[in-house]
Amino acid sequence: MAKTRTSYRCSACQHTVAKWVGRCPECETWGSMDEVTLLASVSSRPGASAVRAGGASMIPTSPALPLTQVSSTSSIARPTGVDELDRVLGGGIVPGSVVLLAGEPGVGKSTLLLEVVKQWAERSPQDIALYVTGEESAGQVRLRADRTGAVHERVFLAAENDLATIFGHVDQVAPTLVVVDSVQTMQASDVDGVIGGVTQVRAITSALTSLAKGSGTAVILVGHVTKDGAVAGPRSLEHLVDVVLHFEGDKHSTLRMVRGVKNRFGAADEVGCFELREGGIHGVSDPSGLFLHHRADSVPGTAVTVTMDGKRALLAEVQALVAPSHMPTPRRAVSGLDAARVSMILAVLERRCGVQLSSREVYAATIGGMRTTEPVVDLALALAVASAARDTALPPGMVVLGEVGLAGEVRRVVGVDRRLAEAARLGFTSAIVPSDHRRGVKDDTAGDPPGMRVVRVTDVAGAMQGAFERRRK
Repeated sequence: MAKTRTSYRCSACQHTVAKWVGRCPECETWGSMDEVTLLASVSSRPGASAVRAGGASMIPTSPALPLTQVSSTSSIARPTGVDELDRVLGGGIVPGSVVLLAGEPGVGKSTLLLEVVKQWAERSPQDIALYVTGEESAGQVRLRADRTGAVHERVFLAAENDLATIFGHVDQVAPTLVVVDSVQTMQASDVDGVIGGVTQVRAITSALTSLAKGSGTAVILVGHVTKDGAVAGPRSLEHLVDVVLHFEGDKHSTLRMVRGVKNRFGAADEVGCFELREGGIHGVSDPSGLFLHHRADSVPGTAVTVTMDGKRALLAEVQALVAPSHMPTPRRAVSGLDAARVSMILAVLERRCGVQLSSREVYAATIGGMRTTEPVVDLALALAVASAARDTALPPGMVVLGEVGLAGEVRRVVGVDRRLAEAARLGFTSAIVPSDHRRGVKDDTAGDPPGMRVVRVTDVAGAMQGAFERRRK
């Protein structure tokens, strides 16, 4: 026999209490306590203790197998046809997997997934895609599909928000890929709670995950994000799915980034680049050119560096402007960079290198909508500010890499060889990098790209001297 016992569990931290409370006593989250039913195992004889904590044993439906006998062919990724998305997914979508794509409203999630279902249906006559929308009407989705060229006869569309009805569409269409846009707009009639609430979202995600695992149908869920950029809903939502992707982009830029946050089938640090145009969304296989301003000669106040976004090397241009100020407190304006690190670099330049900035206004920014907080940008920012203060441009075709410390030293950064190889591929001929004393080899130029002159420095003053002296020559 089994006796039920009701408890309340927090969806954020999984803390369990006997009575319902409005605020979790462990993590202090409001409205996160959900009712759960537990089974307390007892013996059929009165007064006897339970045989084991989990109750009586049951015969498993399928026996446990040695790991060597488990087939791995069912977990092979199938390409979606969108190369940049396949790059982040680790080669494609695995049958029976659940992918959560989260992003802000209007960033282009629906446009991207319409392209995915169209490419998926074009792969073979056996592949059928079902697009379920709960936010728009079928006519609105068809208009977007006409505009982006995502219309295909094996792409089925359903404007539904009831979970049972969605399961009925899946039974009729028998798709190999299901897109649910979005999970916060779906409703399970047999589950209490409002649409988009914690209980509803978790129940719907669990049901769709069971559908994917049981039938082998791949499922892509669209999720909203909060003001902090996290996935809306319970934290357990990310644990229920196999892959979590974040779709990011600036409203004032056409560039869009898909970042892997969690991936059970591949690396979770890959990044896919897209460009949103009037005719749809297109993958950008070589996005470095989007963050550079191509000009015949360099101008004062600019420096180029190489950042790593996941495993992808991206060239970024840092710009600085130094102007006289008539205010008691000169202005400091920053865009695309970490304001705290910019203030630190300005203090290092003034204290360690003699660059007078206390009575000047300083503006620092990246171009192309790039946002970076990687420490490798420190040295490029320092040389850009020094170049603007001296009104002297850095040598053309130069990249600058290095982290700057408070003592003015230039510290080593990871992936120097890969960064230099990307810069050399795009035509850069010289570089300033940190001096690496830990290589343990006599020839520290080993691994430098052919034809590139690499200057290794130990501090910011040496980097300024090497850059501006070469400019004078």
